[in-house]
Amino acid sequence: MLEKKNNIQKEEKAILVGVIQKEQTEEQVQEYLDELAFLAETAGATTLKRFTQKMQHPDSKTFVGKGKLEEIRSYVAARGVTLVIFDDELSGSQISNIEKILEAKAIDRSDLILDIFAGRAKTAQSKLQVELAQYQYILPRLRGMWKHLERLGGGIGTRGPGETEIETDRRIVKDKISLLRRRLAEIDKQAFTQRKDRGEFIRVALVGYTNVGKSTLMTLLSKSEVFAENKLFATLDTTTRKVVFEATPFLLSDTVGFIRKLPHHLVESFKSTLDEVREADILLHVVDVSHPRYEEQYGVVNKTLQELSAFDKPILVIFNKIDRYEQQVFDPWLEEPVKAEIMSELRERWERETNGNCVFISATEKRNLDGLRHTILEKVKELYKIRYPYRTEYIF
Repeated sequence: MLEKKNNIQKEEKAILVGVIQKEQTEEQVQEYLDELAFLAETAGATTLKRFTQKMQHPDSKTFVGKGKLEEIRSYVAARGVTLVIFDDELSGSQISNIEKILEAKAIDRSDLILDIFAGRAKTAQSKLQVELAQYQYILPRLRGMWKHLERLGGGIGTRGPGETEIETDRRIVKDKISLLRRRLAEIDKQAFTQRKDRGEFIRVALVGYTNVGKSTLMTLLSKSEVFAENKLFATLDTTTRKVVFEATPFLLSDTVGFIRKLPHHLVESFKSTLDEVREADILLHVVDVSHPRYEEQYGVVNKTLQELSAFDKPILVIFNKIDRYEQQVFDPWLEEPVKAEIMSELRERWERETNGNCVFISATEKRNLDGLRHTILEKVKELYKIRYPYRTEYIF
């Protein structure tokens, strides 16, 4: 994350670059760059400025036009910028061309996300998963990227898969990918056996966009400490706890958060972690209702669940951070009946959208947690009746 020189940590100065294509608005792209800035902050960089350009499609050689790139080059030179982050995926040749002109390190959104995952992977499994994703990211960029990757070992986007020497041969990289897949397959078998050994319990999994409050909710529902912080991808490894509501037990898992443009290499590499989602009996889809684009985030998660073949499960949508939503929507002069009407319309709309499978809460203020627990309990009991009808102690 932070570049180290002479044992002194140096925070990287970064700028963000986005292209406004014909189907996008400037406001939309700025919100995407807000998220990119949050990713950069999570990785340990300070964002100094944003550059955007309206284009029909990105330039095949330099992503942005020559004039815009020259403008960026001048700013980079004047402010001592060390890192330029692009919101869309770059090819190896684009990275090479951009770096030659800017004389600064250039990475894309996928590379940034991979870097964050590399810094946050703690278990042997997650480290292997990230390493596999990094090699899969590198493979199609071999021809254009190797000069860029020779600097591997310092700073955001250059923390590679852990090799002391850069492997420049495509066959070696492919062999490495095959080896990592075999090692992960062995871990997957062990994880599958562990999941089978959990007994005949209904399994519930928390899913949602990154930083919506899943880990906080996990702590409240399971009454056990789960790591949570206001950064993206605070949780990489799945955490599973046994929870008991009114003498009815079930297993509750917290999973890695989803995000817009999540690199498909990560989705593939984190297959075993995401198996917790696939194999869950009930999904609790947590949504940050206070986010300005929460509907888009809701759609991103649903699309990812469809890609995982997990969208046909019972899903309870939990609209979290309702306290922040009220602060943003309610003006001080609004009368209580008007506030009640606004909230009623919001609830009615999403009850229609989810067929009544939604709950509005505030995890931080512990609002409506009893209502959430009751709804989860009813769904768990209903599944016990279907799945294990002989376990009457859990049904009634």
